[in-house]
Amino acid sequence: MTDSLLRIADRLYGLPVAEFTAARDAAVKEHRGTDRELAEAIRGLRKPTAPAAVLNLLVRRDPAQVDQVLAVGEALREAQETLSGADLRALTKQRRQLTAAVTARARALAGEHGQRVSDAVAEQVEATLTAAMIDAQAAIALRTGLLLTALSSTGLGVSDLTASVAIPDAVDFAPSPIEPPAPPQLRVVPDPDAVAKRRVAVEAAVAEAAETLAEARSALADVEDEVATLEARSLQLQAEIDELRRQLSEHESEQDQTDADLDDAREQVRTARAEVSAADSAHQRAVRQLDDL
Repeated sequence: MTDSLLRIADRLYGLPVAEFTAARDAAVKEHRGTDRELAEAIRGLRKPTAPAAVLNLLVRRDPAQVDQVLAVGEALREAQETLSGADLRALTKQRRQLTAAVTARARALAGEHGQRVSDAVAEQVEATLTAAMIDAQAAIALRTGLLLTALSSTGLGVSDLTASVAIPDAVDFAPSPIEPPAPPQLRVVPDPDAVAKRRVAVEAAVAEAAETLAEARSALADVEDEVATLEARSLQLQAEIDELRRQLSEHESEQDQTDADLDDAREQVRTARAEVSAADSAHQRAVRQLDDL
């Protein structure tokens, strides 16, 4: 039953989220008469959230992108214990760039299959890719293509893998690839005025492009003038700053000399006071001797 359930789950979780419930119910009905246990197991397969459905599609449509994310994540986990803070910050920036690029790819693939991806859903997709890079268990869950919900991790492990994967035991499961949808067949209806209409449309586009070009050139000239003005002002300010620094240096030197002179003058005052005190004492002694005569 496990292989049959995995095969059915593989198909169901590769569908756009809007088609999941109807397809699951049809599978339950198909197997109810021949294998009731399998039918009940299929009934227990939960509908994925929109972010999980986008990620399940990504794993099937572009597994190379997912493999790259997981390989980089494994390398980062192995290297982070020996890297410096600056190197870790650089690798974190690269990790964010990679998850953003793969998220954009996932949005595009979902759009090809008729599933619109909002910014909020895209944020959860990117958060799951980040969790898969940080945490090995999250990486395993993502790779199964059987996600039920978006993942998040702080590096201490996914909170509940059982609640995140439709069949938790399928840790080594590799989902089947999905081919891109066939482009719609367009029926061309001959239009005798098509050339004339096309010419009018192209002429209007040319006129609009010329107007846009003129506006862009005018805006460029304005910005270039502003840049020239600001550059001149910057040079002027730099010259003023250099002059002020020169004056500051002179004043600092003058202050150092003044402080030295002040110390000398204070020492001279102390010496002169001592001499005055000594002279005063000598004078008083002379006066007393005179009085004694």
